[in-house]
Amino acid sequence: MIKTLMMRVASVALLGLGLGWQMTAQAVPSYSRQTGDACTACHVGAFGPQLTPHGIAFKLSGYADSNGSKSLPLSGMLTATFTNTRKDQAEPAEHYDPNNNVTFQELSAFIAGKLTDHIGTFTQITYNAVERTTALDHLDVRYAKEAQVMGSDKPAIVGLSLNTTPTLQDPFNTLPAFSFPYIGSELASGPDAETLLQTGLDGRLYGLTAYTLMPNGIYLEAGAYRDQAKKLLDNIENIEPEVKTNGFSPYGRLAYYKQNRASNYSVGVVAMQSYVRPIDAGNSRYDRLTDVGVDAQYQYLGNRKNIWTAGGSYIHENQKREAAFAAGEAFNNIGHLNSMNINGSYTYDQSYGLSLGAFASNGSADELVYADNRVHKPNSQGYTVEAAWTPFGKEASWMAPWANVRLGLQYTGYTKFNGAKDNYDNSGTNAKDNDTLLGYLWTSW
Repeated sequence: MIKTLMMRVASVALLGLGLGWQMTAQAVPSYSRQTGDACTACHVGAFGPQLTPHGIAFKLSGYADSNGSKSLPLSGMLTATFTNTRKDQAEPAEHYDPNNNVTFQELSAFIAGKLTDHIGTFTQITYNAVERTTALDHLDVRYAKEAQVMGSDKPAIVGLSLNTTPTLQDPFNTLPAFSFPYIGSELASGPDAETLLQTGLDGRLYGLTAYTLMPNGIYLEAGAYRDQAKKLLDNIENIEPEVKTNGFSPYGRLAYYKQNRASNYSVGVVAMQSYVRPIDAGNSRYDRLTDVGVDAQYQYLGNRKNIWTAGGSYIHENQKREAAFAAGEAFNNIGHLNSMNINGSYTYDQSYGLSLGAFASNGSADELVYADNRVHKPNSQGYTVEAAWTPFGKEASWMAPWANVRLGLQYTGYTKFNGAKDNYDNSGTNAKDNDTLLGYLWTSW
């Protein structure tokens, strides 16, 4: 039975890849057309990716719920941005100025919606206008159904997810793939150090996970990831992978999710381990990265007029650097890295939003791993403030559900960057020099 389901999910995923640019998201209008629900039913503030309980159920049910009407699972998305940094970029992106850049940033196509009664997809193919590349950005193909649980009059949801990014498939907006901030600038610098779960190995993996949400609110998920075939990467993305994993990388998730009449919350843990080495490594050894994280989120929805949310995660990574140590790229063969991200938001009338977030990373020092910064530590910290206006997406909105637009202004400030507050690169650059003002237009149709 399981083998049959895996074959069905895999065949649908390959179909999606074969359709390529013709098809495209999370928070995409094709879901609204499929269900007949306004975007506000599934998303806080009438625009994704923050999910309401209805949106969580839709995702866990395999993106397959519908009102019975016929609709194509196709959508598109475009982002345009203005980026200003406190100090000019020392090495600006090709074709761009050192500062004050206005650009169309990304254009995405989506296959997003029901494919069969129990199979649905969220597949995103993106053209990055800054890097001038096209890539399979996200793939999440699901098989899901209800199952009766002994001793309960409510069914459980059980399913399989074939996806390309660990935490992409997670239903709660606390883990890295869909955590705040939901949009950023491609033209501003960010801290160098990231955990395995934060990078997701840059979408170069594919994995199959099995999950269930029990009637008592327990959410369980387990599976494994491995490298995508090089031929597939060459054909779909034309991008040379920089790292290679050894065998399968196990992934596990446990959470408790509680819905009340006007609010909901979740608390959980997540873990992943992978053996990784650079493609061009001069030896056959691998670094072992082991991530363990905790997360929580709370939403007060009330009557949807005034919505408050809060959430965050903390990830601890143990690093056994056998490949880096053997290649002379690490002074110590063991290390660790911690990452913290917390945020809160207020949304009025599903149209006006204000968000505040704080982030920090720290870890063990290493003169070779962090050779480019003065104190040889991965420590960075800062905050993000964002104001956004979403004029459409409500049931009575103009051109609903086709027209969806969010306009936003975001400021990210750094109090520490790549190890230090001042002169972190031994070239006189301070953490605050990377402070970024981002204005954006984000639209989907």
